[in-house]
Amino acid sequence: MSDVRHVLVLPDRDAAEEVAEALAERFGLDEEPQLVRDALAGEDDAEDAQWLVVLRDERERLVPAELDEFVGEWEGWREEP
Repeated sequence: MSDVRHVLVLPDRDAAEEVAEALAERFGLDEEPQLVRDALAGEDDAEDAQWLVVLRDERERLVPAELDEFVGEWEGWREEP
């Protein structure tokens, strides 16, 4: 098995939570995505944070282009490895 991960970047916590829930429904994930707060450099305010949704894809069955389109619905993007 490989350790492929996809990192989706969202503008706020609400969007990240919605994406995490919708991912399971749309893509039938084996495990729940991990939510991570990513504070912008030098900022302590939670308003100035992006949220990451981290997906493990050990079987490499998620298509990056489909994830790009999906996360774009919430004004987010997928980070390239």
